[in-house]
Amino acid sequence: MNPTAAASGKSSASGTGSTSGTDLQNTFLQLLVTQLQNQDPTNPMDSSQMTSQLAQINTVTGIQQLNTSLSSLSTQLSAGQNAQAALLIGSTVLAPGSSMTVTGGAAPQLGVTLPSAASDVKLTITNSAGQVVNTLDLGAQSAGTIPVTWNGTDTAGNAVADGAYTVSASATINGQAGTATALVASKVQGVIQQSDGGAGLSLANGKTVSLSGVAGIL
Repeated sequence: MNPTAAASGKSSASGTGSTSGTDLQNTFLQLLVTQLQNQDPTNPMDSSQMTSQLAQINTVTGIQQLNTSLSSLSTQLSAGQNAQAALLIGSTVLAPGSSMTVTGGAAPQLGVTLPSAASDVKLTITNSAGQVVNTLDLGAQSAGTIPVTWNGTDTAGNAVADGAYTVSASATINGQAGTATALVASKVQGVIQQSDGGAGLSLANGKTVSLSGVAGIL
């Protein structure tokens, strides 16, 4: 009689559909004791086989306990993320984006993120017709997040009309075109759960950003 196989059979036959590692251990030990009590004295059970079966049971139990611990840790991390995200409701954050709205002549705070130092950085602002209305030359910048203020005027210094605009970033790194990410400020309106289970921030501009995607809090 194979206690491991018998224990597995009893587990699948139960109505619960799942058996904990502790239950599996108890069942195995009960079957093992029964087998030892009824074994043929002239042909005793192989001790190496018994040791192997015990090791298998301990492995299964260990894996189940590890999975339980990881699940608990994941739940705690998610709860911590949600609590941290909730504290940002009502705050204005800088997050990757390109769309913005000028209202009453006022434009939102802008920014750019650079993975490494750049010799030249520019933000280009276009209107809904795709026409460039202004280019903000930031010159040389170090790596990181650089907040940028646009006063809502065109290249001639005239106030632009209210409406939708787009901002894009460009950078020259080591003499070549490099990566630069444009940032747009928006107010945090709520917290949502993203597809990966993490907390996401719902922004007033209609975008959603993860906590790790927030480049700055204004």
